[in-house]
Amino acid sequence: MKIVAPLRRRFNVAFAAVAAAAVLSSCAVQQAAPARSAEIRVITSGAFTEAYKQLVPLFEKETGHKVISAYGASMGNATDSIPSRLARGEPVDVIILAGPALDEFIKQGKAVPGSRVDLVRSAIGFAVKSGAPKPDISTVAKLKQTLLDAKSIAYSASASGTYFSTEMLQKMGIAEQVLPKSKKILSERVGTVVARGDAELGLQQVSELVPIKGVDYIGPLPDELQQNTFFSAGIVTGAKEPEAARALIKFFTSAAAAPVIAKTGLEPMTVK
Repeated sequence: MKIVAPLRRRFNVAFAAVAAAAVLSSCAVQQAAPARSAEIRVITSGAFTEAYKQLVPLFEKETGHKVISAYGASMGNATDSIPSRLARGEPVDVIILAGPALDEFIKQGKAVPGSRVDLVRSAIGFAVKSGAPKPDISTVAKLKQTLLDAKSIAYSASASGTYFSTEMLQKMGIAEQVLPKSKKILSERVGTVVARGDAELGLQQVSELVPIKGVDYIGPLPDELQQNTFFSAGIVTGAKEPEAARALIKFFTSAAAAPVIAKTGLEPMTVK
């Protein structure tokens, strides 16, 4: 069929309009489609746990992502520790643990180089069973006497406990007297052990002692003995959801997360 010129022009204009409408409709559908929801697998150590449990639901609500959580110590060979979990090849996208331990995983190729982000700074403190007398640990001399007088002491198998058992007591010159009555706690909070009455004194990161029911927090180590530890997040090598994992880490350093973190006894490392 032969189409005259004016009719051909009207036909071409109409065809172009239909094609343009189809493109715009396609774009609108793409824009309206929700972003893909990811499942982010995380293992976090104890110091960040309380803040983590409060922040994750906020992140999930804001993003639509799902966070699958596991918990374990930064160091040691307990079956649920982060080193043991990674050695078993458990699927994980993000690990949150003491900064030096994360650096070691990066060196070993188990975490992505350049992915470390410091989330919080954590101090070490002591607790006793609720209602028990609170010894004075405000100075090095008073803490030394408290440790010598204590019948039993519980300390963690992670960063704070490693410092206590291998550096602090030696610096104070009382390792021989104190270590025999001290017990390393595996796969359990030190505060829980103290609350049961299985130890008179408990030492751990402040953020791990404060939430435990049945204990009274005494206070932090004296400044001369204090060891502040950065707890950091990193992307695990071979992570299935690296982009969603980065979004989660970014949320943990946001201004919105800072007040929640501070309430748990940690100093937030908010990214300006």
